[in-house]
Amino acid sequence: MSSGLYSMEKRDFDTTLDLTKIKPYGDTMNDGKVQMSFTLPVPCNEKGVEAALLLAKQMGFVAPAVAFSGSLDKQFSYYVVYGATSYTVDYTAIKVQALEINTMDMHECEKYIEEHFDRDVVIVGASTGTDAHTVGIDAIMNMKGYAGHYGLERYKGIEAYNLGSQIPNEEFIQKAIELKADVLLVSQTVTQKDVHIQNMTNLVELLEAEGLRDKVILIAGGARITNDLAKELGYDAGFGPGKYADDVATYALEEMVARGMAKKK
Repeated sequence: MSSGLYSMEKRDFDTTLDLTKIKPYGDTMNDGKVQMSFTLPVPCNEKGVEAALLLAKQMGFVAPAVAFSGSLDKQFSYYVVYGATSYTVDYTAIKVQALEINTMDMHECEKYIEEHFDRDVVIVGASTGTDAHTVGIDAIMNMKGYAGHYGLERYKGIEAYNLGSQIPNEEFIQKAIELKADVLLVSQTVTQKDVHIQNMTNLVELLEAEGLRDKVILIAGGARITNDLAKELGYDAGFGPGKYADDVATYALEEMVARGMAKKK
């Protein structure tokens, strides 16, 4: 641990660091050290361990080792593999549509509403489609919030409606119309076989069919949601892990002002 911390302190002037050829960092710069885990549909035995090693080598791992293996049942096994990757990434060539906002805390958002709005902001959120998970939408919407960040229900000047989980897109839109929503928040946790992409795309298509897409701020959030993905699917913004109610509120409020949506309808 001490050598790793020492190297981290040297990062800014380490002459071995080449941002056009970056690798994962473990103990020393450019060592490429990686730990990964996966499941195989085979019994946990010597042959299964060898299969895990061969897979790791084909993924570009140098001298991989199975640090742990275990049986899930008779025909499935679990592996933790440690090694060094031989691949690099040109960090300088990466381009993403990052959300550039200076996040305001709850009190700053409330003051912003007082200064720029002559009405309450209506925000409707839900885990739509077949998604039964509410952890994400509750963290953003519910009054108690998450990790010290209060949810939108606590904000003065915001009318927040959390519809819960497994809300069909059609029902979500009808509720948004009924409540005269300004902002729609879509939480997607279930992502197996990219079901979240299908559901998110369907919502945009339905909003367009109703002539509502350009009349609302449409935001998506979830563990596999990025701003790039959200914008690609027709959303205004996407928030992934590590984002809270104040991040969402800041973006939504500033976007509404920019679009001239702050005054009474």
